[in-house]
Amino acid sequence: MRLDRRTALSLLLGAASLNPTRLVAQSTDYPTRSIRIVVGFAAGGAPDALARIVADKLTQRWGQPTIVENRVGAQGNTALAAVAKSEPDGYTLALMPVGNAAVNPSLFANLPYDPVKDFAPITQLATVENVLVVGAQSPIKTVQDLIALGRSKTANLTYASPGAGSLAHLAAELLARSAGFEMTHVPYRGVAPALTDVLRGDVGLIIAQLSTAKPLIDNGQLRALGIASRERSKVMPDLPTIAEASGITEFAAVSWYALMAVAHTPKAIIDKLNGAVAEVLKSPDVVAAMSAQGAQPIGGSPAELAAVIAADTQRWSKLIKEAGIQVN
Repeated sequence: MRLDRRTALSLLLGAASLNPTRLVAQSTDYPTRSIRIVVGFAAGGAPDALARIVADKLTQRWGQPTIVENRVGAQGNTALAAVAKSEPDGYTLALMPVGNAAVNPSLFANLPYDPVKDFAPITQLATVENVLVVGAQSPIKTVQDLIALGRSKTANLTYASPGAGSLAHLAAELLARSAGFEMTHVPYRGVAPALTDVLRGDVGLIIAQLSTAKPLIDNGQLRALGIASRERSKVMPDLPTIAEASGITEFAAVSWYALMAVAHTPKAIIDKLNGAVAEVLKSPDVVAAMSAQGAQPIGGSPAELAAVIAADTQRWSKLIKEAGIQVN
C-alpha cells in the first residue's frame, strides 16, 4: 500500500509521540547496564582518582558496573567532544574540570564541544585547593614580600604553570593584575617539571594543587605562602589564604570537578544520578578518600552546578580577554 504525504507524516508524528513514554520507562529502570565515566586525563591524576572513587560506590549501589574510561588528548577536549556525541541516555557521563567547563571556551576558537549546549549538569563532585609556593631558598617569605617585590620593579618575577591557559596560569595572572604588578609566565608540559624548576629556583613561583605540592612543602623543598581559596585549608590551617595575606579580599582560584551527562538526557535520569552521587559524597570513606587527594566533596543540584559554571565562565573569560591569554 502506498501512503500519501499527509498519512506518512501522521505516522511519523505518532511514532515520535511514543518516544517520551519510552524515555520514562528507561528512566524508571535506570540503570540496567554498565555506565561509563569518561575522563580526559591519564590514570593516576586527581581527575581520574575522583572519578574512580565515585564509580566504585555507584557500582556497589546499583549492582551495575560503572567504568572509568581515560581518553587523553587536547587538554581533555578530545574526551568531551566524544561524550557530546553519545546517546543522551545516562550511560555515558563525563568528568569535567573547571578548565574544560569555564576556561577553554574562551581559549579555543574551535572548541569541539559546547559545555552548556552539549552537556547537562548533574552535580559538582569536589573542589581541590591550590597553594602559592616558592622554592625553599627564595628570598620571598610572604605574599606581601611578593607583592612588594613586584611593585618595586627591581626584579623580573617569573611564574611556572603546567601549560598556557591552565588554572595555574590564570590564577597567577589574576594575582599579579589584582595586586598591580607584572610577572613573566613560563609554561611547561605538565606540573612535575614546573614544580622541579620552582624548587630549584629557576622559576620564581607557582600556584599548584595542594595535594601535589604538599609533599614538597613537608620535606622543606618548597615554601607555602598562601592558599588560593576563600577559606583556610583544613590540611594546613595555619597557612593564611592569599586573600588574607594580600588584602585582595575577592581573590580565589579553586579547581573543581563536575559530573556531566549528555544534553537532553531525561530529567528523571539526571535526578536519579544526582541523588545517588549526593549519597555517595556523604559516605565517610569517600570523604576520607577524597581528602587524601586534597579534594573536598561538594555535591549540590544541577542548577547550582550550572550557576557555578556560568559564574566561572564570566570570571575567567574576562581575565583571558584583558590579559590577552592565548594557547598555541
